[in-house]
Amino acid sequence: MPRSSATPKLADTFGLDVFGLGEHHGADFAVSSPAVVLAAIAARTSNIRLTSAVTVLSALDPVRVYEDYATLDLISRGRAEVIVGRSAFIEPFGLFGIDTADYDAIFAEKLDLLLQLRAQPRLSWTGTFRPPIVDSAIAPRAHQDPLPIQVGVGGTPASAQRAGRLGLPMVLGLIGGSIAGARRSVDIYREAGERAGHADRLSVGISTHFFAGAAPTAARDVFPYYQEYLRPKTPGGRGFHIDRAGFEAGTAPGNALMIGSTDELITKLVLAHEILGVDRVFGQIDWGGMPRGLVQDSIARYASEIAPAVRAATNPVG
Repeated sequence: MPRSSATPKLADTFGLDVFGLGEHHGADFAVSSPAVVLAAIAARTSNIRLTSAVTVLSALDPVRVYEDYATLDLISRGRAEVIVGRSAFIEPFGLFGIDTADYDAIFAEKLDLLLQLRAQPRLSWTGTFRPPIVDSAIAPRAHQDPLPIQVGVGGTPASAQRAGRLGLPMVLGLIGGSIAGARRSVDIYREAGERAGHADRLSVGISTHFFAGAAPTAARDVFPYYQEYLRPKTPGGRGFHIDRAGFEAGTAPGNALMIGSTDELITKLVLAHEILGVDRVFGQIDWGGMPRGLVQDSIARYASEIAPAVRAATNPVG
């Protein structure tokens, strides 16, 4: 997360579209409740949209999730969004007493309930993993109708298919491999959405590790921070070790790691649009203890140089 409100404020000032915060339940990350932090950010920004990235819906009560983000939406005057996911981390399941054997079924049921909560101000509902809801008012109601809900997908085909079948926007984690290698997940998503009659509602976003440097060599000087970000923080803990060669390979043309100069990143993002039909890019931009000045320079370069060029290339006028 940003170490102060300067990061979202800077992004808002520069006219970027969206700011997201992940939800984590361990000592390595600071934010366990994105809605609370985003509400504080809403008070200090004016235009930028505010989203979780992601909300670990499998471990949470959908009623509470809807209430929290409807409240954020009211505070921000219609700038809230929710990206829901199943979590790439194991900690939430033990902490909240969720049986991982039911990992996918729980997520599916809770997503169905969240969509009903969004649609109906009063609801009766019965499921398997949560007590029933009996003719209950769902309040407050979001400022937006409907409150935007997207699905975060890590590459599992069934997850991409579910997002398409429900006609929900998909945000695909793209932090390794090639851009072209992500095409299979996108195709599965679009095929499922079209079969379900949602062709006009489909949208693809990507979430990727990001740093925009002044020049190719300078951009890759952030390698020590990237290495620190990914390494396991406890013996046997989650994470992995990356060497310089692997880092350089990930930043090469056509590969998913969005770390490079302005020109390199423009080329990569336009390629992602051409291959994947990407509508939105989430750059994971503050990691590994990177100095604030580097983070802010990267945001400024993204907003003032990269985003305008990508928009012009992918949405030509005339």
